[in-house]
Amino acid sequence: MYGKHLAFYALAMLCLASGCFFASTSFMPSLFSMYSMSLSSGLFLLDKPAQAVAVAAVGVILGWPFSILAFLPVTLFSLSKQFKQAFLYGTVTSIALLALPILVDYYYYQRWTSSVFNLLMYNVLGGGENHLYGTPLFYLRNGFNNFNFCFIFALLFLAILPIVRKKYAPDLLIVVSPLYIWLTLMSLQLHKEESADSIIQCSLLFVLLLQQSSRAYLILSETNSPYDKSTIVVIAKVLRPGALCLILCASHARTFSLINGYAASFKVYKILDHYDDAGTGSVLCVGSEWHRFPSSFFVPDYVGEVRWINDGFQGLLPFPFNATPGGTSAAPPYFNNKNKASYEQYLEDLQACSFLVELQLDRPYHHRGNDLSTWEAVAALPYLDRELSPAKYRSFFIPYLWEHKNVFGLYKLLKRISKPK
Repeated sequence: MYGKHLAFYALAMLCLASGCFFASTSFMPSLFSMYSMSLSSGLFLLDKPAQAVAVAAVGVILGWPFSILAFLPVTLFSLSKQFKQAFLYGTVTSIALLALPILVDYYYYQRWTSSVFNLLMYNVLGGGENHLYGTPLFYLRNGFNNFNFCFIFALLFLAILPIVRKKYAPDLLIVVSPLYIWLTLMSLQLHKEESADSIIQCSLLFVLLLQQSSRAYLILSETNSPYDKSTIVVIAKVLRPGALCLILCASHARTFSLINGYAASFKVYKILDHYDDAGTGSVLCVGSEWHRFPSSFFVPDYVGEVRWINDGFQGLLPFPFNATPGGTSAAPPYFNNKNKASYEQYLEDLQACSFLVELQLDRPYHHRGNDLSTWEAVAALPYLDRELSPAKYRSFFIPYLWEHKNVFGLYKLLKRISKPK
């Protein structure tokens, strides 16, 4: 639509920006909505409004319902351009996608319900303690961490809109407007954290929008622009390679910092593969690090179960599936919508633990791994201490300074010492 140079720069940022890198590896509903937003925006720019509306419906219903805020501009403008066909595509797609999950839900839950409407009722109408994971207004900060100067360019898009060629302004404005809508409305809400990976929490739904917004700046240097001979275009042509290099270097620095600083919480579970001599049915225990547990996918088959141990957390934690109360159609009594801890969620007999995952930081509290008569450390990986490390050094990887200015703890995998028979 806007030339091969724009396509190249957009592709480079979509592939290499830190926010895109981490979002692309995360299996979350909002990530599916991000991909749908990308496809819907592309169809809209290619003048296919009906298909754009259909994809928007897929992203909202199968992905994350709250993403409807980001899809509204493209959907409404598509309806204004081709109402009958776009409305038909959107309606048929929505009905089909709503009906199928309802049937599946009925099969498993044995009652008529809709997960989409339940989610909206819980978070919007107040079906429970949906504010418990409310966080401060950190979208702007995280936006810069994940997209650095791209994020600033995106926010300043409206300021340069008059300079952009008029024939491109309407479509570009529609495509990038969800960024401002999302930032404004979601920042006013007490929202729930979808995962412990705060790297991607605030940016999944507008990753594409940031890149689309930054494209407007590059339009200034297109060869057919009436401003080709102006000073601002000459400056843009000279500075754009340097600006792109700066953006990508900052993105790599952010990515390296996160991988080197926090990857231990994934790596430590892979080490379990080398200790299958513990025997089938081993019990892996996790205490205060429950929120970094990367799912049972990383746990080898010889581990019979993963159990939580009480380290002071008073919220509700996941349980292994229990078919006894009635399978998927039952409502187990140990679950609640108030995020109150259940007595059954913790393993009381710590002697049953074969392995223990623990993060040891320089804090004045007890670490179970210090009891060398009970546990032996089979792995100890460095883990960035966010609270004691300066923000300017921990946020981006700067050689030498990153290692020497930050503080690190140890992410440990402990194995219970077998008592001699």
